[in-house]
Amino acid sequence: MGVVAKVFSALPYFFQISLTLLVALASALLCQWLRTPIPWMLGPLLGVAACSIAGAPTRSSGYLRNVGQWVIGAALGLYFTAEVGQLVISLWWAIVLGILWALALGYGFGLWLQYRSATDLPVMSPQSLRATTYFASAIGGASEMTLLADRNKARSDLVAASHSLRLVLVVVCLPFGMQWFQSQWGLQVNSSLLPGPRLLEWPGIFYLALATGAGALFMNAIKRNNPWFMGPLLVAMGLTLFGVQWTAITPEMSNLAQLFIGISLGVRFKRDFVRTAPKWLWSVALGTLGMMLASVMFGWALAWSTGLHPATLILGTSPGGIAEMAITAKVLELGAPVVTAFQVCRLIAVLLIVAPLYRWVAVPDRDELPKQAT
Repeated sequence: MGVVAKVFSALPYFFQISLTLLVALASALLCQWLRTPIPWMLGPLLGVAACSIAGAPTRSSGYLRNVGQWVIGAALGLYFTAEVGQLVISLWWAIVLGILWALALGYGFGLWLQYRSATDLPVMSPQSLRATTYFASAIGGASEMTLLADRNKARSDLVAASHSLRLVLVVVCLPFGMQWFQSQWGLQVNSSLLPGPRLLEWPGIFYLALATGAGALFMNAIKRNNPWFMGPLLVAMGLTLFGVQWTAITPEMSNLAQLFIGISLGVRFKRDFVRTAPKWLWSVALGTLGMMLASVMFGWALAWSTGLHPATLILGTSPGGIAEMAITAKVLELGAPVVTAFQVCRLIAVLLIVAPLYRWVAVPDRDELPKQAT
């Protein structure tokens, strides 16, 4: 009887996951049909979030989320071919400036959110508010920042909403601006420099999965942040830099990974989010538009210093995601390898720096942290 009871008690869990997967798939296909940006992440995120807010029994699986991060991390690592490596070396100082710019911009965005939200979210403790605005304002790694927000007792639904809205605004607004740049200056870049292998190979995909999986397990064993993302990313990056290109990550695999990550973000939205979200999202929207304008000016200045095209460096330093900005650069032929190098290095820096920086910058009462752990 005990075994039967356990089976029946587990049925709702698997039913909820299955239902959530169906909602996510339908949302992704709908967004794909509507030709919205990044439909395989935004669709599941928005569809599952809507169901969660409506009270539906949505649920995310940690295993599926890890698989999603694993695939995306490995796929991003494949961008670092020898050509991209040479670009990174030659533009190292500009990339460092871009990283510092992203950290400063994100920190300023966080202060803006904290100032705007101090009276809008009175139920939150000062430390929780600081953590929420800090991780919501980090430029890059939406799923990683949401996980870090959870660990630091922040409102993960607000963090996920901030990153989602920022991403949507950047993806929607920037391509139109880039088209204008292209029509004005007619920039053409050799698309053959797009990084990474192009075809799925067997048994290459098995070797890549084995190597990147080992990287994830190693990062998990040494208790690094976001091991299922950083481990595969670093392993795939190292292999590609040394010319080992076993296989490509197919669009279908990437789409499925984005779906899993979208679900993990969407289920974090709760019913009480409706009461606090409007003012929060309005503050995020205003801050994001301000960041985009500031990044345009910074990218222009950096282009003047490097001799590269302004459109390329505006995309490279914009507060968007790696895949979305790289796709924009590829489709409009605006220097995808350079954009990828800037965005990948920024993401790595953000993931490595944001968590420890939170302890030293965003939390003024650092002595509280050890006391809370005891």
